[in-house]
Amino acid sequence: MTSLLVIIVLVLLAVALWQLTKIFDLTQVGSSSDDSQVASDNDNNIQGYVMFGFLAFIYIFTIYGLLKWGGLALHTPASEHGLLVDNLMNITWVLIFVVQFITQGLLYWFSFKNRGHKDKKALFFADSNKLEAIWSIIPSVVLACLILYGLYAWNNIMFVDKDEDVIEIELYAQQFKWTARYAGQDNVLGKANVRLIEGINTLGVDMSDPNAQDDIIVSELHIPKGKKIHFKMRSQDVLHSAYMPHFRAQMNCVPGMVTEFAFIPTYTTAEYRELPFMVEKVSNINKLRSEKSTELVAKGGTALDPYTFDYLLLCNKICGASHYNMQMKVVVDTPEDYKKWLSEKTTLAQDIKAAAAAEKPAEGAGATTDSVSTIAKDTVKAVIDTVKAAVAKVAMK
Repeated sequence: MTSLLVIIVLVLLAVALWQLTKIFDLTQVGSSSDDSQVASDNDNNIQGYVMFGFLAFIYIFTIYGLLKWGGLALHTPASEHGLLVDNLMNITWVLIFVVQFITQGLLYWFSFKNRGHKDKKALFFADSNKLEAIWSIIPSVVLACLILYGLYAWNNIMFVDKDEDVIEIELYAQQFKWTARYAGQDNVLGKANVRLIEGINTLGVDMSDPNAQDDIIVSELHIPKGKKIHFKMRSQDVLHSAYMPHFRAQMNCVPGMVTEFAFIPTYTTAEYRELPFMVEKVSNINKLRSEKSTELVAKGGTALDPYTFDYLLLCNKICGASHYNMQMKVVVDTPEDYKKWLSEKTTLAQDIKAAAAAEKPAEGAGATTDSVSTIAKDTVKAVIDTVKAAVAKVAMK
């Protein structure tokens, strides 16, 4: 109902403005006016100053945006290749801002300088080889340098030597959660197929594969500091994207194929929490949460929990209604803590055996109940037959 009233009000306002415009036109009847629709010198001057005002707006808003929201950008990377990615991004941003500043200034300056004037006539020339060369060669060289640097960075980030000592982990995406599978002692992930999904084997791991016997499945990702982690990614349903912003890592998870990404963590979770910028950031967030909690409690609501920083694995593709909540906690441990944590986990093969063993007693209990029921029936039948025989003898006597 409220929406309908808003629409009606907007329509009425539009009609009123239209009527006011017609009334204004009627008041101008008989007055002298320029109907030639040719811009005068005054019109050109006004347009020139308006353009300079818009140029000032662009520059002021750009500077304001950098000062206001610049601190919200990601800070220190938590992986070795993160510095390379940040350098590439910083170079790109600097080039964009410098080129934007120069080109916008020249565009509006020449527009103002060469604005229309009754005593001036525009000079037309078909082409200029010099200008064409300048604005073609310079951008081409700059873009070529950026692309080459990008390829260099990409190759360094994505290269994984076959003989390199890495930890193999699978990231499995499905609407709307992540699951991680560790390769176990042999450091080789077992084969998997969605057609093999059954019971607690929610990832479809092929348990006939010897390499799958020591695979470990968890819902919280732990990785050691200083060790290269080789992630292999699968999707069960739709296109997802494994995004770990603090590690500067992102890779699409495509149904029907395996994608991969590798990086070396450089800060444990505890170390990253103690970085000065993160301490300040968490403090500011908790200050805002405290103020919001005061409002909620005053209205009878529940106070917000204090914020604690954690690395997160997010989905960076809009994969459905609960896409916003598709995340998994990532913990970077020291190598010793990582080994201890992993040693406490059971393998998928052990979990399957335990589940099968839990089902057998239940089946046995059912069989026992059936046997007792049969014995009881036989006993009752025997008693009835005995009573009938006794009654028949008495009747004969």
